[in-house]
Amino acid sequence: MERIYTILLDNGASYQARGSESLDIRRGDMCVVSREFFYDCGRVSAPGAVLEESCGEEMPRIVRKADAQDLQMMESNVGRNAEAMRQAQEQVDYLQLPMKLLNASYSLDGKQLTIQFTADGRVDFRELVKVLSHTMNTRIKLRQIGVRDESAIRGGIAVCGQVLCCCRFLKEFDSINVRMAKDQDLSLTPAAISGVCGRLKCCLKFEHEGYVELEKTMPRRGEWCESAAGCGRVCDRNLLTQEVTLALEGGAQVRCKAADVKPCPPERRPQPGRNNNGGGNNRNPEKRNRPQNGAADNKEKNSENRERNRERRRQRKNGGENDNGGSAEPKA
Repeated sequence: MERIYTILLDNGASYQARGSESLDIRRGDMCVVSREFFYDCGRVSAPGAVLEESCGEEMPRIVRKADAQDLQMMESNVGRNAEAMRQAQEQVDYLQLPMKLLNASYSLDGKQLTIQFTADGRVDFRELVKVLSHTMNTRIKLRQIGVRDESAIRGGIAVCGQVLCCCRFLKEFDSINVRMAKDQDLSLTPAAISGVCGRLKCCLKFEHEGYVELEKTMPRRGEWCESAAGCGRVCDRNLLTQEVTLALEGGAQVRCKAADVKPCPPERRPQPGRNNNGGGNNRNPEKRNRPQNGAADNKEKNSENRERNRERRRQRKNGGENDNGGSAEPKA
């Protein structure tokens, strides 16, 4: 009977291989894997399920556990990898290719050299492969990876103080959007929601479902809620601690548990701008009733202008006659 195992190479790449249960392979064992026309040596990171008969025909096969000779050959390839990386970088600079080389790794038998790189877009590296194949006398495989894969290979410490999730347990990178940060009440500042790779933090994805469940029992921002201290509007909340901050009518803020507040009915909400005498929204009724001299003067002037214009129209209609029966003199 055969099982599926996940093999992790020294350059950070991983793939699945099938192996017989008679090999007694455990997590952390170094194994020799047969792949197409060459042999690899990698570490078993996770044993998988039993392989079905209809699957695994094209899957790499674990030949044996690595012995002392295989491990010695891997150590000798470390120096060759460094030299291959140096030559590849020289050719990239000479050809002025827009790519960033990450690492170079020979297979166990040296029949294939795998070079991983990152780039903003597609790169035409056919000339680079031709030159490196002729120089190193082996098959060259260039593999473009993303910036998240680069962070998983290089490793590092996140802002939370823990080792990067992509280095510890996260192996598949799902799609992440800003909506997930909004659902978690996080600041949308790029520096706050971006990881060391410059992309949105991966934890936004696999923590999103938990925050959505916590949000179901929490009032939203701006809602009116009633607490022991009075009725106020929700100005802040913490989904993890299940606490809300209410802004009361007098300007004070009080923090309490979400379970201790309840929706405030409209009739109990504070009415801003309403005084005790029922003066409406105007907080100063005297000022509202105070006459405005400027407005009265303008109104009087407008009335005089309208009367003067009516008199002129009346004179033009009567043929220029004035009130005494004479003709009106033309104006200078």
